[in-house]
Amino acid sequence: MTLALSAADRNALIARHKAAIDGSLKTKLITIAVIGGLVGLFLYGLTTLETSLWKIIAGFANLGTFVVLMLPPDPGSFARAIIFVKALFETIAIAFLGTILAAILAFPLGFLAAKNVVANRIVHFLARRSMDTVRGVDALIWALIWVNVVGLGPFAGMLAIMTSDLGAFGKLFSEAIESVDRKPVEGVTSVGGSKLHEIRFGLIPQVLPVIASQVLYYIESNTRSSTIIGIVGAGGIGLYLAETIRTLEWQQVSFLILLVLAAVTAIDFLSNKLRFAIIGKRAV
Repeated sequence: MTLALSAADRNALIARHKAAIDGSLKTKLITIAVIGGLVGLFLYGLTTLETSLWKIIAGFANLGTFVVLMLPPDPGSFARAIIFVKALFETIAIAFLGTILAAILAFPLGFLAAKNVVANRIVHFLARRSMDTVRGVDALIWALIWVNVVGLGPFAGMLAIMTSDLGAFGKLFSEAIESVDRKPVEGVTSVGGSKLHEIRFGLIPQVLPVIASQVLYYIESNTRSSTIIGIVGAGGIGLYLAETIRTLEWQQVSFLILLVLAAVTAIDFLSNKLRFAIIGKRAV
């Protein structure tokens, strides 16, 4: 059944909601100001960074030269290849342990920072700002800090990944908790459940698949990040990558890059399998 409006009814409806349709002058001015500010920032960035099309074209030519120097990938010797593979597994271990520890520590913080769990504004504010502070420092900076605290090696790298991801996980977990459906929680409350029961049976079953998916993605992402932090002495394959670049051993550089790509691909494949095992295969 279709609902048809007469011309008079349509005109009356438009006249009644004219302000909402046309929008206010204040809203229009704010929109124009925001768009103008973004365009101005974009143009300022182009001029400040000395962006040049000719530099990009010349850069592609130089990139082609490096690609030729990198072929074929060659570790140099079998013993050297074994060292590189061991360093790769060290990088994966740094990423895995750092991510898992960050997720474990961020799990309770996510509940403290969620408005629908903790109503106290002071606790909520302190939890949010603490995570913002930790998240505001890049993993590479944390690696430099932990290298000076605990010394060179993979332990510093693991601590850097853990600290860097702690703030990010806390934010993601709290947002996932705040977006849950309230009906299961209300159902637990209606049968006499306590606040702890609401969290255990009403909230956690809803957010667990989301949290698991985020953790699995960060394990894959941190495998790449662990490569970078290794350059500053935080263990892993990054140390050898920096060394081979510095000594212009481009074939070894390409071999190391292929190792990292293979590891990321394998982790991505396994994480998809684990994610579907947790949430089940759904139509997309």
